[in-house]
Amino acid sequence: MTARTPEVQTKLPAVGTTIFTVMSALAVEKNAVNLGQGFPDFGCDPKLLQAVTDAMAAGHNQYPPMPGILPLRQAIASKISALYGHSYDPQSEITITAGATQAIITAILAVVRPGDEVIVLEPCYDSYVPNIDLAGGKVVRVPLTPGTFRPDFDKIAAALTARTRAIIINTPHNPSATVWTEGEMRRLEELLAPTDVLVISDEVYEHMVYAGAKHESAARFPDLAARTFIVSSFGKTYHVTGWKVGYVAAPAPLTAEFRKVHQFNVFTVNTPMQHALANFMADPAPYLELPAFYQRKRDLFAEGLSKTRLKLLPSAGTYFQCVDISEVSDLNESDFCQWLTSEIGVAAIPLSAFYGDGFDQRVVRFCFAKKDETLHNALERLARL
Repeated sequence: MTARTPEVQTKLPAVGTTIFTVMSALAVEKNAVNLGQGFPDFGCDPKLLQAVTDAMAAGHNQYPPMPGILPLRQAIASKISALYGHSYDPQSEITITAGATQAIITAILAVVRPGDEVIVLEPCYDSYVPNIDLAGGKVVRVPLTPGTFRPDFDKIAAALTARTRAIIINTPHNPSATVWTEGEMRRLEELLAPTDVLVISDEVYEHMVYAGAKHESAARFPDLAARTFIVSSFGKTYHVTGWKVGYVAAPAPLTAEFRKVHQFNVFTVNTPMQHALANFMADPAPYLELPAFYQRKRDLFAEGLSKTRLKLLPSAGTYFQCVDISEVSDLNESDFCQWLTSEIGVAAIPLSAFYGDGFDQRVVRFCFAKKDETLHNALERLARL
């Protein structure tokens, strides 16, 4: 008799294989330059690797405290205070997480109850909606303004109800590479002031803003900071996405609820990396110099793309460059990305993948967090367009 596996009713019926997995597999099959997935193809600072080795050799290989080692939390608090002018208590208001994705789902599980509404601004990072679904919440989709991807506060205001528990914002924004302004953050602050709505602020690209712009963290705005889980990522900042280490800063009452969930979904985060990061953060230069580092890559890539019929959209932050494909092809975004990978040899991601309804505006996203030689290789192929 053949053993029978019991049937399981899925909690995520709309979730299948992600576009990132599909496009990366196709890139491998076609030997294409993969500018689809958002991670670097170059290494981190050797000093950071040495710091991990030193931490392991020093015996930091057992469980750290549940919220993370205190020196790292203190370093984060000092950074936030210096950059954004807000003081977080490292003991009760900062938690080290297993990457930003774990931070986001933990924040949602901590505060969203069945039936609660959570506003997401589309296009958005693909983990937000499944996280809300797992918490039993109701997703309320509000589109960013097509073309500019700026927040539409009239639409956000119209989406707020007595059932709204939280809103997720993301600046610098993936996938559009837009950066919220001080005025937009203040408008959000004013809009939420009479409510009890919480904010989950995804700020993983906080150190990637260009042309002299500054990142407007929710921490800069007292009334926002008082209701916000701020999420960031060491993986993005230090070119070590595979380490999966991030953090959450939030007021003590919110952190207390966050840690109740955190201690049971991951408990804590790998010890030697925490010690290495605490040591490495003593020098702020690596993250202070990151805008110039990535702006040079952005400009190199943009110059090459300007010689094609692809129309560049502004890239004010992150390590992404979006382009309008209207003058190149009549294909929809998804089919164009398949064609571009198979026939031109460069992988990109359709923006429609970041919308629940697959909204297609003839825009695709490239990642320029790559070695110069990788970018030059991709540009040589794209020159055929």
